[in-house]
Amino acid sequence: MTQGFLNLNKPFDWTSHDCVARVRKLLRLKRVGHAGTLDPAATGVLPMALGKATRLLQYLPGKKAYKATIRLGVQTTTDDLQGEVMTSQPCTGLSLATVKTALQQFKGKITQIPPNYSAIQVQGKRLYDLARKGEKVEAPSRIIEVFQIEILDWREGEFPELDVAIACGAGTYIRAIARDLGTVLETGGTLAGLTRTESSGFHLTDSLTLSDLEAQLQTGEFQPLIPDAPLQHLAQITLPADAAQKWCQGQRLPLNVDISDTLLVYHEDGRFVGIGKVINLDSGVMLTPEMVFEPI
Repeated sequence: MTQGFLNLNKPFDWTSHDCVARVRKLLRLKRVGHAGTLDPAATGVLPMALGKATRLLQYLPGKKAYKATIRLGVQTTTDDLQGEVMTSQPCTGLSLATVKTALQQFKGKITQIPPNYSAIQVQGKRLYDLARKGEKVEAPSRIIEVFQIEILDWREGEFPELDVAIACGAGTYIRAIARDLGTVLETGGTLAGLTRTESSGFHLTDSLTLSDLEAQLQTGEFQPLIPDAPLQHLAQITLPADAAQKWCQGQRLPLNVDISDTLLVYHEDGRFVGIGKVINLDSGVMLTPEMVFEPI
């Protein structure tokens, strides 16, 4: 059975759900999931989990990186070019130096309000569904972290455009950064283009397009990434054969080492068998099975 991960390069104008449906059909596989939803207008890395690897999505690292184009002087309902223009004001006098200074406010841990057109749920309903019905419900603010913003290009004009590279934590909306930069500059701003270059340890340079995937399937060359490949940020423990069998059967094992609380668990023959959790009990430190991936 096919199981593992696929580093997919999502095409423009496809939803993440569209990609899941297409991969399901191509691989003839029911269990397919993805990490980190991308908007239809965005392209780039969309990690896909295949088969039993869908159970591992929650353990992927959260760091992401993007290349984005921000258009200043324009504000839209969706904070990108897919929405209706709400304000439009030429800003030919805007300098790159002014923009550089404003961008400094978006580094580090910052408070962000997600776009009204987003998949976030408020009172059990998606914000984009409420927005399409004309209901004005603002998403609750959240703390996100931006590790780095680098200016790649600056194009002057009535509606100047800024290309940036952004490295950030999970939950960051680049559309919101474009919108908020426009607010700080008092010009309005919207996202004009977005490519995700890294997500959960997967990189754009190693990704496959849907056409690539189809071609590899036709020639028999396609091999998914092994299930534990994107989980190497977690600490690891290797168990002797008898201990691994007991652990896979649900038994807790005593530990005499100081180690992280979530672990990749391996059989002594090298097999990845699951995810373990270190817990502290009165009787001592124990390794408990959190998710058994390959029963022995």
